[in-house]
Amino acid sequence: MAKVLIIDDSPTELHLFQSMLEKAGFETLLADSGEDGIRQAAATQPDCILMDVVMPGMNGFQATRELTRDPQTSNIPVIMITSKDQETDKIWGMRQGAVEYLVKPVADKELVAKINSVMAA
Repeated sequence: MAKVLIIDDSPTELHLFQSMLEKAGFETLLADSGEDGIRQAAATQPDCILMDVVMPGMNGFQATRELTRDPQTSNIPVIMITSKDQETDKIWGMRQGAVEYLVKPVADKELVAKINSVMAA
């Protein structure tokens, strides 16, 4: 069973993504901040990370950059998920190391397909 770490400061979003992914057969781990997500990623080595962009403290761009620069977590694909549908944010996210960028709300099938796609790459 693939393990997905969900990093989002919204309890509602964490619950929503967790429900979607567990129904699809994924094991989920939750982090409510970029800092906590980085710690959990290093400790648990998930197969994929879903990263919110807008969070207090360390934002998703900063957390993704930290994860991709650390040899211990650099091989974990990061999918950025945000409510901002701006091309500049997508480009910036990819420059920080994200492999995909999705805009909320995300349909169950689209999310599962993206996760399976990045884990297969």
